[in-house]
Formats: sequence, structure tokens, C-alpha cells
Amino acid sequence: MASLSQAEELVCKQIGDPENPQIYRDGDIMVGGIFSFHLQWKNRQDAYIHKPLPLQCTKLNFRGFQYTQAMRFAIEEINNNTDLLPGITLGYKIYDACTSIARGMRVALSLANGNEDVSAPSKEPCTRPAQVQAIMGETFSSPCMAIATVIGPFSIPLISHFATCACLSDKTRYPSFLRTIPSDYHQSRALAHLVKHFGWTWVGAIRTNDDYGNNGMDTFTETAQQLGICLEYSVSLFRTDPPDKIQKIVDIIKASTSKVIVTFLPTMELHVILRELPKHNLTGYQWVGTEAWISNSDTADVDRHHILDGAIGLSIVKAHVSGMTEFMMDVKRLNSSRNEMFTEFWETLFSCKFKQLKSSAGNERECTGHEDVTQVQNSFTDMSLMPIFYNVYKGVYAVAHALHSILNCNKTCDKNVQLDPFTILQHIKKIHFKTKEGDEVYFNENGDPAAKYEIVNWQRTENGLVEFITVGLYDASLPADKQMNLRNKSLLPVSVCSEKCPPGTHKVLQKGKPVCCYDCVRCAEGEISNNSITCVRCDPEFWSNERRDACVKKVAEFLSYEEIMGALLTAASLFGTCMTAVVAFIFFRYRQTPIVRANNSELSFLLLFSLTLCFLCSLTFIGRPSEWSCMLRHTAFGITFVLCISCVLGKTIVVLMAFRATLPGSDVMKWFGPAQQKLSVVGFTFIQVVICILWLTISPPFPFKNFVTFKDKIILECALGSAIGFWAVLGYIGLLAILCFIFAFLARKLPDNFNEAKFITFSMLIFCAVWITFIPAYVSSPGKFSVAVEIFAILASSFGLLICIFIPKCYIILLKPEKNTKKNMMGKGPPKSS
Repeated sequence: MASLSQAEELVCKQIGDPENPQIYRDGDIMVGGIFSFHLQWKNRQDAYIHKPLPLQCTKLNFRGFQYTQAMRFAIEEINNNTDLLPGITLGYKIYDACTSIARGMRVALSLANGNEDVSAPSKEPCTRPAQVQAIMGETFSSPCMAIATVIGPFSIPLISHFATCACLSDKTRYPSFLRTIPSDYHQSRALAHLVKHFGWTWVGAIRTNDDYGNNGMDTFTETAQQLGICLEYSVSLFRTDPPDKIQKIVDIIKASTSKVIVTFLPTMELHVILRELPKHNLTGYQWVGTEAWISNSDTADVDRHHILDGAIGLSIVKAHVSGMTEFMMDVKRLNSSRNEMFTEFWETLFSCKFKQLKSSAGNERECTGHEDVTQVQNSFTDMSLMPIFYNVYKGVYAVAHALHSILNCNKTCDKNVQLDPFTILQHIKKIHFKTKEGDEVYFNENGDPAAKYEIVNWQRTENGLVEFITVGLYDASLPADKQMNLRNKSLLPVSVCSEKCPPGTHKVLQKGKPVCCYDCVRCAEGEISNNSITCVRCDPEFWSNERRDACVKKVAEFLSYEEIMGALLTAASLFGTCMTAVVAFIFFRYRQTPIVRANNSELSFLLLFSLTLCFLCSLTFIGRPSEWSCMLRHTAFGITFVLCISCVLGKTIVVLMAFRATLPGSDVMKWFGPAQQKLSVVGFTFIQVVICILWLTISPPFPFKNFVTFKDKIILECALGSAIGFWAVLGYIGLLAILCFIFAFLARKLPDNFNEAKFITFSMLIFCAVWITFIPAYVSSPGKFSVAVEIFAILASSFGLLICIFIPKCYIILLKPEKNTKKNMMGKGPPKSS
């Protein structure tokens, strides 16, 4: 009994039923393989009364056999290669995972531990080296996640050819996982850019309810939102879902308005949908697919109702491996003995039954074991997934190159090197080699290869077959603006929630709906829109056109000589100047006559000179404002008008003083003789000059572009600089005018023959009336009209002074010379006729 007990302690035994590989070959170094030879299994309800029976797999999957053949082809090619692992033979153990995650984990542990009873040291009775140095598989992401989690602590490399979930790039969770197919992170982003390229902003999405579908769709949704793409719906399913859930998905598609369906579905889930959609006549949709089905001929065969016609999506770059097709078609290589797996494969492939398994009904064709595979057309003989087979091939070679490095192989390999999976894993991460076809194989820090895809379009031929036509390429290693390259663009459906807003309008989101659903609202005045997203305000010197799609330069408005109003004012100014010159000539011509001499001829000529300047200064207000014209127009106007009013004020005072001088005992004229008159004019004018100098020194007028008065025009005007300076100039003129008016009013009743005050009173009434009305008119007039008002006030007041003061004298000089006598001036002329 003691002997037996000791024997038991020295033997490691597996607990439970052993798992035997479906395909096996011995070798110096063993490589594992996990592929799904079956797609489904029979569900059993365990009562937990007895030990559960092994999983019973159903529905043979030829793709699993194709992956197996690709792996075996690579291993045999390496074994026959004297340059790679010389003297070392690779063997393999390949298991059927049956697309079951639980079974995948179970066979992965079998690959790690083995099934044999093995003697072990007494201290560590069940510790032994791994049975395989690396594992090829699994095909799908969720099983790979489970397997990688289980074997991760043992550091056994797991190299998948088709598991694309971006989550598997997380090396903290899956440290020993690598793959020869790009991560879905790149594929999801590429799909979003593909959808954006065709202008589809309103799409639906269907995903498989597992790690592959959920993670892939999350990345797609995130990228789509950044690109302005909205998802009308996003639904998930699994192939084992009940019919009522599948029906709900169909109802959602039927009720939707989007015409594009983006899918993250393996072939089996897609086939579930394809069986339901024809029942509801749901055709005419643009399908966008991933590498899982876009180039799969099985899916094209299932799509008998042409639901997927015109589908577009991303596929792994096409590949060709010399000799692989011939090897894979040699089905006898799979198994020389007729085990259960091989028998099922052969009978399903050739639709026959071996004699010993022939049904009693006797209606099946009998298998001979010598059938010609070239006479069969099914998914096993379809080589459309050669890029995936090539991924299996590259994975095996990655392991071989890592082993070649570890074993220090040159002409021979060092067989004494103790292999362990961790060392192999580290070397696989560092490999960088070229296959015999010239393709580079390497892994990045996440265990992923470079992301390259072909853009494939389904095009049905005249005979009803589907051709997978490459219409473009996507290379994630290129700059962002060059990653997608579409060589041609077919007519594809439009799928938007709202049509693109025309130029001149912008988007206003509809309440309670996604951002892709909006109304188009016309841009406001002064705003434009070309991208239909938002309206952009034009620069201050520009304004929106009628269509609101372009900014046009605003018209610069100022009082110019070319327009009618400017020309009329210019003519009036020149006419006033000429009229003043004529009056001055008449006065000069008759300067010795009593009427000219009696009214202070020097002040009269100075007044005529100042009136000439008043008429001419109005011209400075016409034309484009400049720095000099702005300073000149107001100061010239202020000084000339003060000079003019000073002369009138002097003449008025002279009239009053002359009358006072006729009174007995009055000597007032000695206080206001010719010299004092000239000094008063100079003094009054000098005060205005000082005001103007201070104004120009402290804050002078300057040219200014007025964008406020008119929205669609630029008013070129002169800003006052200092408003105090402007109103000081006007106020001083007004003060002198009021004084002049008061003095003239006081002298209005002097004898007519001698009295000039009456005409001065009329002129001052006109002057004051003009400038009193000028202020509200000037303030309320827009743009160039305010300048016109100011010019009109200058001209009107100048004409008032000229006409009221000088025209009556000219009338006497020219038409009534008999009154132009000294006696008449002194009031001693002949009496007026009654």
C-alpha cells in the first residue's frame, strides 16, 4: 500500500476527461492550433445528477479546415527549409473550439498541460514544461480574449489570424496575445472616414453583442461623431438570440429613414439578419461592412435575395502564397487514417457516406475515399479568404523566426537550449522579417501589425455571381489626409437626416433630435455661410451679398464732385465766389464815389475778401476726406467766418458811432477811427485763430470710416477729434453774430440815406436763422448729407451777407448814380416824389 501511495504522489494526472487533438503530428517543438471546425453545438439541460457529457458540435465549418491547412502548409514548408530551423522539426496539435468560448478555454489548457500521466519530482508533483511553445488561433475576438486570459499567466504566445477587437491590444490584460490582422481601432476609424467620404451623415448600425462588435462600434461611433456623422439607431444581436429580438431589430430598420447600415458583424450573425430581411421586402439599403464578411463568398451565397448588392467595406489586403492553394486542395493530407473528424469532413465535402456508416434508407451516394476535390464547388474550395490564410501562415513563420533566434541557428540549431514560452514571446515581439512573397512581418508594442485595408465593393455580374472589386486602399501608416485613397466612386445612395444647407444658410438643430437633423435658416444681414454650419460675420469693410454666400466690399460714400449734389454745391460755391469778385470789382471801380467811401471802403473790401474765402472754403468739404482736408475744412471755415463777421461788426459799430458823432459835443469817433476798426477785426479774428490752433494741437479732426450709420455702406467723414473745439469755433462765430445783430438792430432807425444798419440787420437775421436751423439738421442728417447741410449753411449765410449788404449799393452805383452823391449820403438830396 505504501508503494502504491508513493507511486501516486510521483504521477501527475489530469482531472476530468482528456481532450485529444483533432489533427496531430509529432515534432521536436510542438505548436498548438485552435480553430472552429464546427459552428454550433447542441444545448443540453444539465440536471447536475451525473457528470455532464462532452460538448456535441454540429454544423461543419470548412473555414476551420482551411485555416488548419494553412497552418500545416507553413509548418511543412519550414520543416523542408534548410535555412530556417535546420535540423529541427515542428509538430502540431490542432483542436476544434466549436466556436464555444468554454471549449476554447478547455482545449487551450489541454495544449498547455497535455493529457498524459507524467512522473514528477516529489517536491513539485504537478509542475512541468508547457506542451506547446505557441498557439495559433482562435478566429474570433471573444474566444481569444478568454483564451488569452487563461494562458496569459503561462506567457504562452497566442497568435490570432482574425481576432480584430481593439481591446486585445491591452497588454496589461492580454500580455501574451499577438495577431497578424490589424486592430479594429484602425478599421473602425477607417469605416467612419469611408462613410464621411460618401457624404452619409445619417446611418444605422448593427453589431454583434460581443467584444468584437461592441468595441468596434464604440470606436466607430466616437470617430463618426467627430466627423459629423449621426447614428439613427445602433442595435446588437447574437446568433443565439430568440426570434422576437431579431424581429425587433427588423422593425427598427423598417421604421428608420437612413439608407446606410454600418455593420460590425461576423458572418453567422449577418446570416441571421439576411434570413429575416427578405420577409419584409427590406431592400435598397447601402451596407457597409468589415473584413469579417465583406470578402466572404459564403455570405454572397447566402444572400439569395440580393440584400447586400453594392455593399462596400474594408478587407484585408489581397495576398498570394505560392503552393498554398495546391496544398490546401490536397484534402488527403488532413488525415491518413479515417477518424471521426476526417470522416465527417469528407462526407460533408463530397455529399456522400462511407459504406460502414451508410444510412439504412440507402439514398446517399457512397464515398470511395478517392473523390476529386476539383469537382466540388463550396466554401472549402473557395480561396477568396486567402489573405486570412496568409495571416495564419505569417503567424507560424513568426514563431519559427523567434525559435531560430533563440536556438542560435546557423547551419544547425542548438538543441540543448531550454525553451520556455516567455522567452519565445519576447523574441516574437522583436521579429522583423520578410516572407517569400516579399511582405514585411513585425509587431508593434501592442502586438499588432501595420494597418492596411483594401476598400471592396460588391458588384453582381450578369450571371448573378458577386465580384469583390477593389475600389481603393486605406493605409493607417500614412498622414491623415492621405490614408484613404479611392480610385473610383460609384453612384451610391444618399443617406442624410437633413439635406445639406445651401450657401447663405446655416444649421439650426431640431429640438430633441441628433445633430445631423436640422433646419436651414437664412443668415442675417452682414453674415455669410459657405460651409452650411454657421454664419460668419463679414469684416467691417465688407457686407453680405443678396444670397448671403459671399462678402462684397462696401461702397465708400462721401460727397464727391462727380455726383449731382456735389456738383451743384460746387457750382454754387464758385458762383458765389465770382459774384463776390464782381462786387469787389464794382466797388474798386467806383471806389471814389460817396456810397463806397461813406461806408468804410477798407472794411468793405476786407469783407468782400472774407466772403470770397467763405465761398471757397466750402469746397474743402467736398471730395474724399484726408488728414489735411479734415483739419483745413473746419479751421478755414471758422477763421474766414470770424473774419467776415468781424468786418460786419466793425461796419455796424461805425454806423452807430457816426450817428453818435453828429450829436453836439460828441467825440466818440476818435475812439473808433480807422485804426481801431482794423485792430478790432484783427483782434476778433486772432481769438478764433488761437481756438483753432489749440484744437489742432490737442485733438485735431481726422478722416474716419463710419460703419455704424449705414450697414451696407462706409461713410467716409471727418471725425471732429475734439467736440469741444468744434463747438467752441461755432460758438464764437455765433457770439459775434449775435453782437453784430444787436448793434445793427439798435441802428435800424437811423436816417435811411446814411443807414447801412438796416441791411446788416437783415443779413444777420438770415445768418442766425441759417445756423440755428443748421444744428438739428446737421445732427440728424446721415452720412454725406450732414456735410451737404454744412456746405449749404456756409453758402446760404455767405450769400445772405453778400446780397443784403452789397447788392443794394451796387444797385445805386450802377442803376441809380444820381443817388450816389455826397448830398444824398448826408440826407440833403432832392425830396422824394410823392
